[in-house]
Order: sequence, then structure tokens, then C-alpha cells
Amino acid sequence: MTRESESAADGPRPTYSVVVPFYNESASIEELYRRIVAVMDGLGKPYEMIFVDDGSRDSTPQVLKRIVANDERVTFIELRRNFGQTPALAAGFDNAAGDVVIAMDGDLQHAPEDIPALLKPLDDGYDLVSGWRKQRVDNFWLRRLPSAVANRLMSGLCGVQIHDFGTTFKVYRRDLLQHIRLYGELHRFIPALASAVGARICEVPIQNIVRQKGRSNYGLGRTVRVMMDLVTVRFLLKYFTRPLHFMGLLGMISFLLGAVIEVALVIEKATKGWEHFHIMQVRGPWMTIGFFLMTVSVLLFITGLMGELVARTYYESQGKHIYYVRHIHRKDGVS
Repeated sequence: MTRESESAADGPRPTYSVVVPFYNESASIEELYRRIVAVMDGLGKPYEMIFVDDGSRDSTPQVLKRIVANDERVTFIELRRNFGQTPALAAGFDNAAGDVVIAMDGDLQHAPEDIPALLKPLDDGYDLVSGWRKQRVDNFWLRRLPSAVANRLMSGLCGVQIHDFGTTFKVYRRDLLQHIRLYGELHRFIPALASAVGARICEVPIQNIVRQKGRSNYGLGRTVRVMMDLVTVRFLLKYFTRPLHFMGLLGMISFLLGAVIEVALVIEKATKGWEHFHIMQVRGPWMTIGFFLMTVSVLLFITGLMGELVARTYYESQGKHIYYVRHIHRKDGVS
């Protein structure tokens, strides 16, 4: 039975689905839950909350089970292990029945009180509304500067003019999410993927709150992963249906570099004398190293991109998931 049919059987279909992934956030859950309920009750429309535990090692599952036992509007999805934020969000999206899906983090750095402001642009026909941490309060060197550089690169390469790709705090029309498949760590690129299917996108300033409880699960290593994902998204957006255009360009660049080296060596040999200048003896090591590095880099890059295509084909053609659920907890039982 699908989530839509379950909703129809149990009562009116929710207008809103609030999706929150948790990883070792036991100290924040109950306060976040109370604040979400206060905000969503004020909207006056039916809603549900989908809380996803991404393999937490603290008491997060126990706290979520207590909440589910007392609130039929809450669904608790317990993943078998820590898969990462993108799979956790995908699990929540797949189980959302609302016409509008609201995604946010579970560490209290997103204020539920900002939800009404994020929902408002939907009345103007937008399909995706992204939060914008306009006034950042994070550490400048460790968070703000890397984030600013990454956001500028993402905006330029993906062609989506928003300032803050990194925040999870976003509002989606549910039918839009049905056209987007998430893999790896692509959740921060959803605006770019949505733009590719013709979505109307805008952003709304939100609060950026200093983390008060628990420990941050983010570090500088994420910046490197973002850059790798940026290459993937650029490829998927521009060259997914014509990979030869991309790979052919790399091939041409590689060929031209090799040709320049060869021509330069030939000119040098002609200048210094065909019989007296031996290329392999004088320039052989550098020529070999240069050709080796260029060949290996091109092969690795192309292999990586082809691997992305193979992975997407594998998951979509065989119906494979990027996450596996241990249990789904609701007030009426566990499945």
C-alpha cells in the first residue's frame, strides 16, 4: 500500500509533509518537535512529520519512538545504518504524502518559525523555495569562506541564481520531487536538478542560528566532496544525453597539449640539428612523464563520469535504493 492510499484510508491527505533527518541529535529532537508542531498547527491545514534516523549511535531512536507513540502525525523511519544526509532525505521524500514537502535539519540551526515565510512564494507559482542564510554566524575560515566559494561556483556552473545551495531548509512541491532522483550527496544540488526539469525557483532569507546542543557533523572534508559532486552535476545537467561532447572536448584538449609538446620538440630538434640533438636522451624523461600524467588524468576523469552514468542506470533500471529501512514506526504500529 502506498503512502497516498494509506492517507486516503486513514483520513484527509496532508497538505504539508515536514521531513527531518537526524544523526546523533538526541539533545535537539524534543525541542525541535515542539516548535514544528506550534508552527504547523498555526497554519490551520493537515500535516505530517517524517523523522528519519540515519543510523544514530546515541539515544536518537529512543527519543523518536517516544514521540511517535504519542502523535499519530509522526512517522519515524529507522534506517539500518548511517547512509548519509542525501539518502536520509530521499527516504523521507519517498514516504511523504503531502502536496508540499518541507525539509530541514534536526540540529536546531534551522528555525521552524521560518516555515511560513518559505511557504509564501508557493502562492506565486514557485515550485521550490530555498532558504538563504543571508547573515551567517558560522566560523569565517572553516564555514563561511568555503561556503561562499562553493556557492559561487555552483551558481555559475549550474546556472541557478541562488546564494545558498548548502542549506537543507527548503520547500518543494511534491510533484517536483517525483522528477528528481537523488544519489551520492546530491541533496544540496536539488535546485540545479530541479531547474533542469523546468522548475521555478526562488530563495527567502532565513535565520542562521549558532548550534546550541550536540556536536556538528560537518567539517572541511565536506568541501572536497561538494567540489566532486559539482563536477558530476555539471556533467549531468549539460552532457548527460550527449557525453561524447564532453569527452570529445577533453580528448581535443589532451590531443592539442600532446601536439604542442611534439611540435615544440621537433622545432627544438630542427633548431639544434637533426643529427646532434637526441630527443629521448635530452627530453625523454619529461616527455614520458607529461604524456603519462595527461593520459592517466583523462582516463581517470572519463572513467569516473562513466561510472556515474553506470550507477544511475543500475539504480533506476533495477529499482535499487540508496538506503535500506530497518523499521517504519507509526503510532498504530511498526512495519
